[in-house]
Amino acid sequence: MKVCIAFVLSVAALNRWAFAAGPKELSITTIMQDPYTMTKGSEGELEGYCIDFISELSEKLGFSYKLQLVKDGRYGSMDSSGNWNGMIGEVIRGDADLAVAPLTLTAIREQYVDMTTPFMQTGIGFILHKDVAGDENAFSLLAPFSTEMWVGIAIAFLLTGLCMFLMGRISPGEWAKPDTEEHRFTLLHSYWYITGALTLQGAGPHPKAVSGKVVSAIWWVFVVVLLACYFANFHSMMHFNKKHISIMNFEDLAKQDVIEYGTVDGGSTTLFFKNSNNAVYRRIYQHMERKKSYVVNMEEGVRRAQEGNFAFIGEAVSLDLAVARYCTLTRSQEVVAMRAYSIAARQGSPMVRNLSMAILQLSESGELTYLRDKWWASSCVGADGAPNSETLHPHDLRGLFLLLGLGLGVGLLLALLELLAKARSQAIEEKKSCCSVLTSELNQRFGSGGEVTEQDATDKSKA
Repeated sequence: MKVCIAFVLSVAALNRWAFAAGPKELSITTIMQDPYTMTKGSEGELEGYCIDFISELSEKLGFSYKLQLVKDGRYGSMDSSGNWNGMIGEVIRGDADLAVAPLTLTAIREQYVDMTTPFMQTGIGFILHKDVAGDENAFSLLAPFSTEMWVGIAIAFLLTGLCMFLMGRISPGEWAKPDTEEHRFTLLHSYWYITGALTLQGAGPHPKAVSGKVVSAIWWVFVVVLLACYFANFHSMMHFNKKHISIMNFEDLAKQDVIEYGTVDGGSTTLFFKNSNNAVYRRIYQHMERKKSYVVNMEEGVRRAQEGNFAFIGEAVSLDLAVARYCTLTRSQEVVAMRAYSIAARQGSPMVRNLSMAILQLSESGELTYLRDKWWASSCVGADGAPNSETLHPHDLRGLFLLLGLGLGVGLLLALLELLAKARSQAIEEKKSCCSVLTSELNQRFGSGGEVTEQDATDKSKA
């Protein structure tokens, strides 16, 4: 037991000695990429996942460091003459002691530098605009209007039918003698009448009073404009769907030639497609070579994907951040070529083992997961429900809904004025108070009195 404890202590002391024997201040190269390394404020201070990651490593292993950005802005690839560029080149030449960035662990890089235990796992996927990636919709007839729009239309339909029914009951022009005449505008007929307008076919009998004509005219204007917007938007979406190609995976991407696609020039993703024996991946590489559709960096790839006619191929963990920041983008469900990010150091460096053990400790303690959640937090509010730019929403036709609401209010007001005018004239003739006559009229039209009187009048006429 004492021997084991002594051995562990000696290993820990050896790890500390490896850093103490090295340079007093390590030179670490990194690359600008959100959220791994970013500038903060006007003074150009760096922040991000990699910055926090380096800070955790320095606290755990007890070393100081100096950060520098890679001069050529590249991760590292070997040219035809065998020279390395980017961060790998700086480490090989001794310009930097470590390269801490989303640097993919590959076999070719491992031959020239030493790589630590991976600190993040990822794979290769692609992002593109949601309009391009969307699959076929089985309810395409409902697509021109949003869900909120359909709910608004249903509410407008119910309110208009109810208003027609109330107008038919209240207005003396529609129901002049409640005690002898049968009421024409029942609730069922009111909804049947406005339903006929939705098919541009009038369903009689039509309103006779001014109030009923106002409500009917406003409803017809609402329906005609609504149908015009629906069919115009439906035609536009059908025309778009003729050019639309659903892209869900790499095979769909390789089969089509409408949407351009590419990846970062000279990166590990390019090498994967170049060296792959898979026919689909080879076809993707040949297409990128033929079209020269590479991008300089990830920011350019994300920008072109947002423009709508480009699929950016990259490492899934970086693409997830772009999707979290921009609501119009979506990432493919298919992720291939699982790989990992590691720290690069010069060959034979004693720091590699120490760094690997520190990375494992940070992973086991949950610190790496915390950093991932911290910097990959979604800033896209309502990403799942991002509206389609072609779908009409209630705010697009708010003027039309306001016109309908105003028309319904004016119609009911006119019906009440008509009833009030009749009650006033009848009160003068019968020398009664206007309120009592108005109350009697309302009781006949909405209460049971009208039905009883109507039944009595029918019995008298039969007698």
